[in-house]
Amino acid sequence: MPTELIVPEVGESITEVEIGQWLKNEGDAVSKDDPLVEIETDKVTLELPAPADGAILKITHPQGTPANVGDVIGTFEEGASGSSGGDATPAAASTEAPSKSGPETAAEHAPAPAAASNGTTNTSGGAAVIMPAAQRLIDENNLDASAIPATGPGGRLLKEDVQNFLKTGTPAPAAPAPAAAAPATPAPSAATAAASSGGDRSEETVPMTSLRKRIAANLVDAQQTAALLTTFNEVDMTNVMALRNQYKDQFLKSHDVKLGFMSFFVRAAIDALKQSPAINAEVRGTDIVYKNYYDIGIAIGGGKGLVVPILRNAERMSFADIEKAIGDYAAKAKANKLALADLTGGTFTITNGGIYGSLLSTPIVNPPQSGVLGMHGIVRRPIAVDPGTPKERIEIRPMMYLALTYDHRIVDGREAVTCLKRICDTIEDPARMLMEV
Repeated sequence: MPTELIVPEVGESITEVEIGQWLKNEGDAVSKDDPLVEIETDKVTLELPAPADGAILKITHPQGTPANVGDVIGTFEEGASGSSGGDATPAAASTEAPSKSGPETAAEHAPAPAAASNGTTNTSGGAAVIMPAAQRLIDENNLDASAIPATGPGGRLLKEDVQNFLKTGTPAPAAPAPAAAAPATPAPSAATAAASSGGDRSEETVPMTSLRKRIAANLVDAQQTAALLTTFNEVDMTNVMALRNQYKDQFLKSHDVKLGFMSFFVRAAIDALKQSPAINAEVRGTDIVYKNYYDIGIAIGGGKGLVVPILRNAERMSFADIEKAIGDYAAKAKANKLALADLTGGTFTITNGGIYGSLLSTPIVNPPQSGVLGMHGIVRRPIAVDPGTPKERIEIRPMMYLALTYDHRIVDGREAVTCLKRICDTIEDPARMLMEV
């Protein structure tokens, strides 16, 4: 008897979801607890497992379809013997959706300029749109795009289609372009030619994911609700880098995790927040709620957007605990395995734009928090050392700009500047973390 595949409860107050990638096709045989489909919420992505051994009979909600908790999105037959399919590759399961993981990824998902002119056809017989990643493989292997079946949404030819063709098909060399005949009329202008070819003027409309919608809503809410102001400073990373280089091998051997800079900044931020408690507080109605614990959010670029998992009671964590927790969260974010509990709460956030090459930025607070620290790239540049003393000199030092954005409704400028200066002082003299001075 068929069993309905129902959108499960995914968290308190969450009633709407979006159907993500179907990991199995209709008719595929699956084992109990095999993941069938990804369920995307505005915070995390969950997987719906198979209720038993059997097969998928029908998929009623393809990828990108909105649904409510309790909706039936497909049917499943327990004990049925389906085909031995692998990962799903129908239109609903395309992995070519745009992401924000970096410039290279964004480039791979940009619209293909020569989509309609190469004769490629999709499974329904229409003209296919070649995704850039697929086009590169076609060019590298000298393939005829028209010989490759396109299975992506809207008839798109995906990178996976080309890879499958290379594994199972016989690559056919691309047909050479016919020689252009002499024009009977004057040649069109460059602008007219570009417009008529559509080479650089194509567009692609992709719906926002639930996570991206939530990120957008939170950022707009922060701008409209809080009185945001940013203060800046610079920090000399010489001593922290020397300390890290001195102990990184022993640290890795003892704790099986690399010693990064983030653990230093987490500890330095906690030290500073203890002296400036308003930045670890939040506005709740007409009250100010001061937190006597430090749940530090670490901004991580996941596969589908920025997420901020929380280090609970970070004041009790060692350097190794912090580095291990961040590593675990990064792996979960990449695999879209973060749970709602990982993202809930938080009293202060740290974000590191420096890993992407940012020199300076103004981070936005994560409501209802009142502060966020932005780290940036380390740049070697000349600075004055021991200024105003007989030892004053110019040296090239590794310097980093720091930015502290705060909610001016409850945080005065004096507190914010004092907090950021304390972070800088602690980073420049890491012994403060141990001596608590």
